[in-house]
Amino acid sequence: MKLREGQDIVRTECGRELVVGHLELPHTHGRVTLDVGLRSYDHDEAWISLSPQVARALAACLLAQAAALEEAPRPAPEAGAEARHTIDVRHAGGDAYTVEVRGHALLTDQPADSGGTDRGTMPTELFVASLASCVAFYAGRFLDRHGVPRRGLRVTAEFDMAADRPARVSAVRLRVTVPEELPESRRAALRAVAEHCTVHNSLRQPPQVTVDLMGPSSG
Repeated sequence: MKLREGQDIVRTECGRELVVGHLELPHTHGRVTLDVGLRSYDHDEAWISLSPQVARALAACLLAQAAALEEAPRPAPEAGAEARHTIDVRHAGGDAYTVEVRGHALLTDQPADSGGTDRGTMPTELFVASLASCVAFYAGRFLDRHGVPRRGLRVTAEFDMAADRPARVSAVRLRVTVPEELPESRRAALRAVAEHCTVHNSLRQPPQVTVDLMGPSSG
């Protein structure tokens, strides 16, 4: 069975495969989908019987997919076009660059041993940080929905750079420290929600990237 990105699968004791996913629809939170895997003996109707263990696993997947839809930001589209967001990067001397986002500013640079002045984080570090902070955001909203304080919530990220070409981040490991108040029974659902954050979804389904060259007067 070929699963779409972001889908989960639950298998019943009789071998039926239940595929849980979601559809993101414009201007709405979308819909959670459940494919019960029709068999040859399912004629006019299909029904399934679940053990308590499988029922809980299915419920956790449904909740995770619902949460992924609820937490996904839904910016209002521009009239006649998809919503676009602008980030402006300008040279700040040496290997340093200022990054301006919606009135917020940050600085990127390279370490001294790489020829920079280490005045800011490296772009690759910001890349991993965006994933870690997005996971933290989704986890925090999950805790809010279940009445658990965010106190103690923490996401730690480690990443490796590829040894071959092209230059890239080859692996990311995230550790989510959850508050003690979160029941053990809720932890699998929180993990599923965190794994479907917007940045992680963007890595699973990479965006189209184009690079255009413009003259000074064009910018």
